[in-house]
Amino acid sequence: MTVLKRCSAITAAALLLFALGCASTSTKESTGEYVDDTAITTKVKTAIFNEPSLKVLKINVETYKSVVQLSGFADSSATIAKAADVARAVPGVQSVKNDMRLK
Repeated sequence: MTVLKRCSAITAAALLLFALGCASTSTKESTGEYVDDTAITTKVKTAIFNEPSLKVLKINVETYKSVVQLSGFADSSATIAKAADVARAVPGVQSVKNDMRLK
């Protein structure tokens, strides 16, 4: 019976460590958050591409914990603001950090 208890304890400890390995911390995303952020990034890039005034610009999009960061160059402040507005309108985006610059 002691062998069974040891095996159960080892299995429980392994499952606990596995579950904690998938959890998020303040500096690391969980697996689910990473997948969600990848989907948000794709949706924001699509929304920017579908906007005629932004289609020709090279705008980099990164997402971390549902916060979208935009970077790149634009011809006007209005274009920079438009890119941020388009990103904010995407479902799942909590906030937008706009690091775009004027050419």
